[in-house]
Amino acid sequence: MKREGRIIKSISGFYDVLDHESHELIRTRARGNFRKRKIKPIVGDMVTYEASGDLGYILEIEDRENSLVRPPIANIDQAIVVTSSVEPNFSSNLLDKILVNIEHNDIEPLIYLTKTDLLDDEHYNELKMTLNGYREASYTVFDGRDSYSREQVNDLMKHFSDKVTVFTGQSGAGKSTLLNHIDPELGLATAEISQTLNRGKHTTRQVSLFDIEGGLVADTPGFSSLELIEIDKDELPNLFPEFVKYSNECQFRGCHHVNEPNCKVKEMVENGTIMKSRYDNYLYFLNEINSYKKKY
Repeated sequence: MKREGRIIKSISGFYDVLDHESHELIRTRARGNFRKRKIKPIVGDMVTYEASGDLGYILEIEDRENSLVRPPIANIDQAIVVTSSVEPNFSSNLLDKILVNIEHNDIEPLIYLTKTDLLDDEHYNELKMTLNGYREASYTVFDGRDSYSREQVNDLMKHFSDKVTVFTGQSGAGKSTLLNHIDPELGLATAEISQTLNRGKHTTRQVSLFDIEGGLVADTPGFSSLELIEIDKDELPNLFPEFVKYSNECQFRGCHHVNEPNCKVKEMVENGTIMKSRYDNYLYFLNEINSYKKKY
């Protein structure tokens, strides 16, 4: 009998499927024809399968809404962008690059600031003002004075319900620490991997989805692709939500907000409604995308 579910773990050619109806976990294998068609099931895939005895077989994989290569995971709803205030220092350029990549993958980003305890009040308040600009640009931001206060971690977890969540951010930003505060089992999974890698063994990173607060959370500290190679110059303006908000008031349809006359976005940058740092980063990325095109 055909059943439907979602892959929540893959290990050595076996796929653990969480059944939509019974909520049972069924271990499955992929039918041989997937290999012939060069399709590999990944964690997060919605599948049709049949179960006979102890082992089921995946028959079909539904179309993916989105997918990442590192880690291999599909149908992601949101990404927690873990951003450190110091060590490594806060970088609006890097944050915006991560946000653009996430928006490009049709994933909703949430920004989570860490290491605020290492800042004095003056620097913390400056950074908070910057992050308020992201709030005004319609992002959800967690920037409490105590990065890992129970209250703030609980507020973050309220966003997990009915969603698939992954974590991202630069190395050393505190992703594993945050995962640990959410659920020690997640933190343990990441620490174990780090130790194994540090011993110089080449291990295949297995991704699992954990059930937390009525949603599924990936136990991996995030994806690392930060090239803008897949994004073209016409898509880029649509990946800045505050540009989208005003672009229909620009004189030209498809305005790139650079040299065009009567550009509402540039007007909003000049009057301080849109953050200048965001606009400067946009121009920087546009330049980067144009230089890729020349290379290829």
